[in-house]
Order: sequence, then C-alpha cells, then structure tokens
Amino acid sequence: MPEVGDVAPDFTLQDNKGETVALAGLRGKTVVLFFYPKADTPGCTVEACSFRDAKASYDEADVVILGISPDTVKSQDRFAEKFEFPYRLLADHDHAVAEAYGVWAEKSMYGKKYMGIDRTTFVIGPDGKISQVFKKVKVEGHAQEVLEIIRAA
Repeated sequence: MPEVGDVAPDFTLQDNKGETVALAGLRGKTVVLFFYPKADTPGCTVEACSFRDAKASYDEADVVILGISPDTVKSQDRFAEKFEFPYRLLADHDHAVAEAYGVWAEKSMYGKKYMGIDRTTFVIGPDGKISQVFKKVKVEGHAQEVLEIIRAA
C-alpha cells in the first residue's frame, strides 16, 4: 500500500458515464480517492452519500472527489443516478487500481474467504503525492473527517 509521501500510482479508468479519467490529468488539484467494496450496498451508500452531502465544502477547498470500486460502469451509473452523486464514480472492474493501491485483499464473511476491497481513502496532493491515508474507514462522518484534515493542512 502506498504511504504518505509516495507518488500516487497513476491510473486511467472509465467513470460512471463511460468517460475516461486519468489521475495524471488532475495534477495541480487535491484529489480524494475513496475505495469502496460495492455500489448500492448499505455501508457504501452511507459513505458515498456523505461525500455527496459535503460536496459544496469540498468544492470550496478546490478538492476533486473520486469514488472507486470493482463494479462495472453500468452499476456505477445506476448507483450515481439513484443517489444523485455530483462526483465521478470509477469502474475498476478488473481491480488493477485497487491492487496498485494495496486495497484488494482477502476478506472473510460467515466463514467464507473471498477477495475484495478494504475500504480505504487516499488524499493525493496537487504534486501527485499521497498526503493522507485513511485505513479501515468507518463510514459515519468519514467525509467530514477527511475534509477537516485537508483544511488543517
């Protein structure tokens, strides 16, 4: 997993509208990249909605919000439309970006092991370096916590 001070792994993915997003194209801006396990599931919905509700404050701080999961473009679009997300959701269906960021990991539910996303958020500075990593994210209040740390920096 990249740590604070490391250059953020570059990527190019499609967003929920099928448009290409390249991290390199966002240099000069602060980027919040939040990885979530699955679109339109309870915890992921709470987290994504909290970023939606704080979007105006992120805009004031000139911060780009990107959500990313291994869902398809179509699933991401349905999720974004249903909850009216004013930011892009990226489709990492082959989980290559999740692997590059070290968040694709073995998980366990009801005794069954499977591979999935460890809910993690990265703040990437205008210089392309990681300025903050939030591991094992608790969804309640997370968007506000991230914003406060960005503002304090």
